[in-house]
Amino acid sequence: MNPEIPSPARFTNKIAVLLREDLEAWQRLNVTAFLVSGFGTHDPEVIGQPYADGDGTPYLPMFRQPVMVFEGSKEQLATAHARALERGVATSVFIADMFVTGNDEDNRAAVRAVGRDALDLVGIAFYGPRNIVDKVVKGARKHP
Repeated sequence: MNPEIPSPARFTNKIAVLLREDLEAWQRLNVTAFLVSGFGTHDPEVIGQPYADGDGTPYLPMFRQPVMVFEGSKEQLATAHARALERGVATSVFIADMFVTGNDEDNRAAVRAVGRDALDLVGIAFYGPRNIVDKVVKGARKHP
C-alpha cells in the first residue's frame, strides 16, 4: 500500500442492489443503473468529490462507496422489499412493466398502477445503515 494514500474509511452506510435471478444480462445492467440513480439526490453524502486525471481532465463525482449487487428469487425480492419498508430504509424499485415503457413518466405510472404487495419486482435497491441493509438482503446471494 502506498504510504501517501490514507487507508480507506469503513463506511457506516451501505448501498445494495437485489436483482431477480431470472433476468437476462442486459436487464441486470439496465435495472442496476436505474435503481442506484436516485440515491445521490436523496442522500447527497453518498456522492464523493469530482475526479480528475493526471492531466487535470475533470470527471463527474461518483458514489463514495461500493455498490453491492445480489440476486435472489421473486420471493426473496418481496421479502427484502417488506423488510426495507418496515425498517425505513431508502428504497428504489424496478418492476417488470418498466421494461416495456419508453419514458420516465410511464415508468412512474406503471409503479403507481399496482399496490405495494402486488409489485412484480425485478430489482430493488437500498441505502442505509450497513447493519440494517445487511438484514434487508439476508438470504440473497452475491451476484456472480
